[in-house]
Amino acid sequence: MTWILLFGGTLLLSFLASARVKSAVSRYSQYPVASGLSGAEAAQQILSMAGINQVEIVCQDGFLGDHYDPVNKRLVLSRENFYGRSVSALGIAAHESGHAIQDKVRYAPLTWRMASVGAVNFVSPMLYIVPLVAAFGLIAPKSALMIMALAFGVLMLFQLITLPVEYDASRRAKVILGQTGMISPGEESDGVNRVLNAAALTYVAAFISTLGWFLYYVLPLILGGNRD
Repeated sequence: MTWILLFGGTLLLSFLASARVKSAVSRYSQYPVASGLSGAEAAQQILSMAGINQVEIVCQDGFLGDHYDPVNKRLVLSRENFYGRSVSALGIAAHESGHAIQDKVRYAPLTWRMASVGAVNFVSPMLYIVPLVAAFGLIAPKSALMIMALAFGVLMLFQLITLPVEYDASRRAKVILGQTGMISPGEESDGVNRVLNAAALTYVAAFISTLGWFLYYVLPLILGGNRD
């Protein structure tokens, strides 16, 4: 019964967080910025002001696939945000530019997150393989608990490190957009805040969900009880 409630709760939490960010992005993608800049132009200006010349700004299809790739030095924007001249486009482009600035200044949490990617990639398949193997009785229940607790523990730490990375990038974005006049005070500034705050909540939701699953597997090991 516990796992059903946890599974349903994590799905609901993820859905609500995702719905909120999609709603905010969709709403403020209809608000053009007075500066007339596109997301790509804003990102280029921010990078140039930060003295970052080696990062390539590229466009790709897909909704909310925007990200910064610190390995290949690529700032990837969705088509809507690359060409868009809206509050959403500039907010998201500035946020990803914030990650590029973090990379340049060697922001510690970003460095830690990059270093932990290998561990995350290693344990992630266990989340699917171990329950299947355990269902066929090919592994001892306690061993399965330990492996699952370890896997979720690694993911939880990764997502915990991700929180300051994302919040700091948003903070940098808000400051830069306001100081440079790329967005205007008032409605435009409020829109950027709402878009970026909604996006940040998706990372909080992911962390809470993973924490729940970690406790689900680790508490029986600590207390010596059984899961239901």
